[in-house]
Amino acid sequence: MTQARPLLEVTSLCTYLDTPQGLLRAVDDVSFSIAAGETLALLGESGCGKSMTALSLMGLAPRPATRVLDGRVALAGSDLLALSERELRAVRGKRIGMVFQEPMSALNPVLTVGQQIGEALSAHLGLRGKAIRERGLALLEEVGMPEPARRWDAYPHQLSGGLKQRVVIAIALAGEPELLIADEPTTALDVTIQAQILALLARLQRERGMALLLITHDLAVVNEVADRVAVMYAGHIVELADRDTLFAAPRHPYTRKLFASLPGAAQRGQQLAAIAGTVPPLTATMPACRFADRCEHAWAACFETPPTWSRDHGSAVRCHLYDASHKGEPLSAEPPVAQAQRDQARPDTSADAPLLDARDVAVHFPITKGLFKRTVGYVKAVDGVSLTLKAGRTLALVGESGCGKTTLGRALARLLDPTAGRVDFGGRDLARLSGGELRRARRQLQMIFQDPFSSMNPRMLVGEILAEGLVAQRIGKNAAERRARAAGLLADVGMPEAALDRYPHEFSGGQRQRICIARALALEPQLLVCDEPTSALDVSVQAQVLNLLKRLQAERDLAYLFITHDMAVVSYLADDIAVMYLGRIVESGPAEKLLREPKHPYTQALLSAMPSVTAREGERIRLEGDLPSPANPPAGCHFHPRCPHVMDRCKHEDPAAREFGDGHKARCFLY
Repeated sequence: MTQARPLLEVTSLCTYLDTPQGLLRAVDDVSFSIAAGETLALLGESGCGKSMTALSLMGLAPRPATRVLDGRVALAGSDLLALSERELRAVRGKRIGMVFQEPMSALNPVLTVGQQIGEALSAHLGLRGKAIRERGLALLEEVGMPEPARRWDAYPHQLSGGLKQRVVIAIALAGEPELLIADEPTTALDVTIQAQILALLARLQRERGMALLLITHDLAVVNEVADRVAVMYAGHIVELADRDTLFAAPRHPYTRKLFASLPGAAQRGQQLAAIAGTVPPLTATMPACRFADRCEHAWAACFETPPTWSRDHGSAVRCHLYDASHKGEPLSAEPPVAQAQRDQARPDTSADAPLLDARDVAVHFPITKGLFKRTVGYVKAVDGVSLTLKAGRTLALVGESGCGKTTLGRALARLLDPTAGRVDFGGRDLARLSGGELRRARRQLQMIFQDPFSSMNPRMLVGEILAEGLVAQRIGKNAAERRARAAGLLADVGMPEAALDRYPHEFSGGQRQRICIARALALEPQLLVCDEPTSALDVSVQAQVLNLLKRLQAERDLAYLFITHDMAVVSYLADDIAVMYLGRIVESGPAEKLLREPKHPYTQALLSAMPSVTAREGERIRLEGDLPSPANPPAGCHFHPRCPHVMDRCKHEDPAAREFGDGHKARCFLY
């Protein structure tokens, strides 16, 4: 019996772009195939060419910058690269659908959801009038949109991130494509919404028999949905295997390093095995093996002779270690997940007084209406939160976007004024300080923001950015002394002194985050509020930043309030955890105990929804719907509309916190 021909066959695809820095080899000799009903994950770090590969398949590579577009892209035997632009328009959206990385930028902000879905239905299916609305509402229902008739006339800004992503998926499905390309479809989403989107994609693929090309840098997401995996690095595919083979025994040194970089409970107390350096610019002249400069196994042949493919038991790898014609020892089959040495145990601080003690903190934003701005209500972003943090420890504040985590962090740092409550820091109530007293207190409490690029002035040199706080606090006798101090800070975070005379846009995302950490350390604070500092980073860069934070904490006895929705990072880094939902802390306690025995149904759902590189089986708790509006929170327990264990009492009464020993608390009537 002959094997069925793949739906998509990509052979020696090359996309070279003309740039001011020279010829950029974004995609260089890439080959893979996808069968109908199959999911192929294209995995790799930012800048390796994943998204450009997807755009090249659809003829969307940037023009006129594209100098070379070569190779063969056969969809059911038809070479797409040989088609004219007019012929390609009949393929895009109709035979190949695409879910773009950022749903807000993929949607037109001045058109309603219905108008945008209607455009796709009109262009690809030729529908008109009433038929568009009927088919469009059916599509929204198919992608799990709650109240599709009401959302039909909504604008993108009126929808949450998860709902916007569902609209983008509905548009991609409007032409009933044979192949769906999903470019980082869950990167910016909370873990619960991510689980919903992944389950949705799997269901739609199963029902429609589509092929799915999933572009991602998240190994856990790959393990959840992929059948086969292509690992991409610097414009090349370096390893290709089915999912089970790859996760059991990754072969290429780059793939193995990606696995070793993953944070998790198993790596607590260890340094993560980060990959040295960064992905080289694709305009650079690279060695024969593109990973050679960062590979601890590289030898002379790696710099002189391009590696060829070695195939074994359904796996293919491009590496000299597996080439019999070159001298080299293949790596052992077991992935090096725990190569690093354990950190020295931290001193016990259980008897110490808290560095930060917040009591009943509330932040309410007024809702105004009319010409005279009459207050008609309040957005209760933070609604009576209490927490404590000791020196040298990390408290992780976790929850979905919109639950009030960032607002609480800003209120604790006095970047926002609390509406009520007390924030004791070092024996003083920050909520009552002002003027010079507040300025002096802020020296001890600094913040690392989520987006490093937008938190730095693009017109200032890095040296000026680092010296800004020193000038404000009158630290250093002159500019030369402040520059020397800034150079020392850069050295502390692993950056060269030459970075002082460069602008923020000249650095990678990981380097920019290191600069922001150096800026926060400039005033020698006791507490850092870290707002999603690793959420936008690749796994290898994330490992570098997490290792840096752990080292600095050990050296300086820093306390961290670590705001995140990434439970894998929490399980690796945190000493204590506070779980936040709609402005309130619903569960808190020591990290190991809370992760092992979560009590609140919301915490259980967060942990259940977290994708894993080690397990695919087991029942998942799927939270339905989105976070309610903090302007109109539900009565009683705020979580009751989404809770799988809801009782009548939950709808009317707010549960008090119950103790489970060792500081573990949860607010739930189940106990």
